[in-house]
Amino acid sequence: MKIFLFSLMCLFSSVAFAQEILTPVISVNTRNNTLLFKVDDKSKLRQCYYGEKLPEASFKGVQTTAADAYPAFGTSYVHEAALRAVHADGNTSTELIYDSHSVKNISDNIEQTVITLKDAYFPFQVKLFFNAYKNENVIEQWAEISHQEKKPVTLYNFASSHLFVSEPTYYLTQFYGNWAEEMNMAEMQLTRGQKVLQSKLGVRADQYDHPCFLLSLDAPAQENSGSVIGGTLAWPGSWNLTFDVDNLNNLHIISGANPYASQYILKPNTNFKTPALLYTFSEEGTGNISRNFHRWAKKYGIYRGDRTRTTLLNNWEATYFDFNEEVLSGIIKDASEMGFELFLLDDGWFGEKYPRNSDTAGLGDWMVNKKKLPNGIGYLVNESHNKGIKFGIWLEPEMVNPKSELYEKHPDWVIGQKNRPLDLSRNQLILDLSNPKVQDYVYSVVDNTMSENPGIAYIKWDCNRFVTNSGSYYLPASEQSHLWIEYVRGLFNVLDRVRAKYKDVSLMLCSGGGGRIDYATLPYFDEFWISDNTDALDRIFIQWGTTYFFPSMALASHVSVVPNHITGRTTPLKFRFDVAMSAKLGMDLQPKDMTPEEKEFSKNAIREYYGIREIVQFGDLYRLLSPYTNKRTAMMYVSEDKDNAVVFSYLLKKSINGNTQPLILKGLDPKKNYKLTEVNKMPGSYSWFTPLEGKVYTGEFLMKYGLRFTMYNEYDSKVIRLTVQK
Repeated sequence: MKIFLFSLMCLFSSVAFAQEILTPVISVNTRNNTLLFKVDDKSKLRQCYYGEKLPEASFKGVQTTAADAYPAFGTSYVHEAALRAVHADGNTSTELIYDSHSVKNISDNIEQTVITLKDAYFPFQVKLFFNAYKNENVIEQWAEISHQEKKPVTLYNFASSHLFVSEPTYYLTQFYGNWAEEMNMAEMQLTRGQKVLQSKLGVRADQYDHPCFLLSLDAPAQENSGSVIGGTLAWPGSWNLTFDVDNLNNLHIISGANPYASQYILKPNTNFKTPALLYTFSEEGTGNISRNFHRWAKKYGIYRGDRTRTTLLNNWEATYFDFNEEVLSGIIKDASEMGFELFLLDDGWFGEKYPRNSDTAGLGDWMVNKKKLPNGIGYLVNESHNKGIKFGIWLEPEMVNPKSELYEKHPDWVIGQKNRPLDLSRNQLILDLSNPKVQDYVYSVVDNTMSENPGIAYIKWDCNRFVTNSGSYYLPASEQSHLWIEYVRGLFNVLDRVRAKYKDVSLMLCSGGGGRIDYATLPYFDEFWISDNTDALDRIFIQWGTTYFFPSMALASHVSVVPNHITGRTTPLKFRFDVAMSAKLGMDLQPKDMTPEEKEFSKNAIREYYGIREIVQFGDLYRLLSPYTNKRTAMMYVSEDKDNAVVFSYLLKKSINGNTQPLILKGLDPKKNYKLTEVNKMPGSYSWFTPLEGKVYTGEFLMKYGLRFTMYNEYDSKVIRLTVQK
């Protein structure tokens, strides 16, 4: 199906028709998609089409619509304006007309289109930027606002984009949750009026909702068929997605940083750049949306997306704050013997006057606690290297406890309000990154840690609370509302400096779990921690939702102790490994707490993971059975050359007579022959997959008839390797 956006006016005069022929047609094209704009007879830029790629010869046949490409308050016909500005003379309206456009190739794969709009009276302009990633079918869109008026202009709304769709029905899938239950999915049909998804949290802004959406047209979303738009906003601060169905059943999607309490005073000759919305269109359902984003992310969206991610053993769930040098040395030894590639030292290693023995003190004082670690971090780095593995460390440099030396010296460095009591969350406050001195300090936390302890290979960067009492002691009274924007800019300034000096250090993005996962921040980070909830059953759902937009190669997934520390649930060790192996494997479960049989199984599981790691981390993801609609769930990865694949299947609920749902495989080469091998088998247990072990089938057979084997027991799991036979 093609998405045609028909004009709200059916009749055109011959004069208007002649004018339309003379006015520009502007297209943004990927390999399979076209986004089309036309300038009407009043010099207004209108969005006319977004969907399957159109041949250039057909552009003039697409009708001009009444949909402003970037609707401005005062002259727009939509309910929600992308731009609302008060000009220097107090005028509250803006009338944007087409001025010019340009197209250039940034690379062989990226074409950038810039459309300049100007106000009909004021020296005020908006530039709309579109980066078209041709092979990945992803468009990156943002706006840049500037003016040459004599005095400042105040921006009240400053959206990144306006997408216009005209279809009979719309089905929106949103992603929501909370700490330990991130990235749940819910679909609803949009009806007349507005549906607003937003965050007003400022920092750790994705804690309750995530700025991602799937929009299915004409029917509820399907994995392998149907017209779907997928979008995600690249911004770690407060955000807003508004879906507005107007009186003619047209849908307007306004996206960007949340303007709530964030009016921005824009000085003359200053550029205001909005976050980018990344979006893609598919005629082949939501699965293709995911693969578009994953392929894009591995090239452009995450740091070093072409490199294999390491496995690690973390001490957090084993020790929390209670550890010493001897305990950690033992864990490092265990990590090496188990086959892990890195040991990660988590929270609790710092603080002198106020030792970090709980989350109530020490945050901000990044000096080693000599009572716990008398020989310092360098000793542990050397211990790791001597055991043949790398060393990583936890930092939370944006935060501070009131009970700290840093706060005693610089109480004006935190976000807070004068004449108001401290409003704590997790016993901590946020450092004000709008302040350049605070930016220097936060950078120094990383720089000093690294320079004083050469050999640190990995940093887990945490961020455990959101903004309340949103005041800045640095910003002037007239610019307090700038905090929501300037904090993010300050964060990026710090990350730019970190990456400029420490290009080879791996960074994990963490925010009390998945509170900050976005494509503005991920280009600095190698991987992300999506949830503090490591319960394998819950992780199936959390990771299912996450991978609609973010690739598994960067999704850290750990095997944990049972009963699980958050849910109290007990699941089999094999189930926990099989779930973690479907992403980037790690472990919090400690070898010292295992039986000899469990330890041997775990060592073998890690070795087995290394055998499929490249397929999981670099292959294309295909979802086979959803956990939302089935007692059994399944997914698979297929290598780019289609020579290798791996299938993960989990039984979520016991079936008395056995679950026999067939797994109809996807993404294989129908003409190739594939050998089936079960991976990570539990020694001594019978596998209902055994009759298929070693058999060879064509890709066509597996994609039509599928894999058929019974699963009986709750938390049963299977990992199946497919290898092409030459």
